[in-house]
Amino acid sequence: MPVEPTPAPTAAAPSPTVPPRVRSALARYRVAAFVVGWGLLLLCATMVLKYAFGMDWAVKVWGPIHGVLYVGYVLLAFDLAYKDRWSLLGILKVLVAGVIPVLSFVAERWVHRSVLARRRI
Repeated sequence: MPVEPTPAPTAAAPSPTVPPRVRSALARYRVAAFVVGWGLLLLCATMVLKYAFGMDWAVKVWGPIHGVLYVGYVLLAFDLAYKDRWSLLGILKVLVAGVIPVLSFVAERWVHRSVLARRRI
């Protein structure tokens, strides 16, 4: 009995190419989103220390640090938005995600997938 040759695997559909300047801005944004996400969770923990245990110093120390981190997040989000030509609504969604605990992690995944698929945010 003759054995039929197996067909060669078909190549996956080519993914859209992301311009290098967008790719580098995306990498910077992803780091910022991760750092701000963890920083916001830490800020929530310091608020628990302040209100539950009277440790005011925790928020006094971490609050300004988180503020600086968030400003960096905003600047890097604007950089990516400018280079990838986001809509105003997309920019607002990403900026709001930076102030709601855990949402920056969700927004980072959404932005990453959308940029790589070349979908407009």
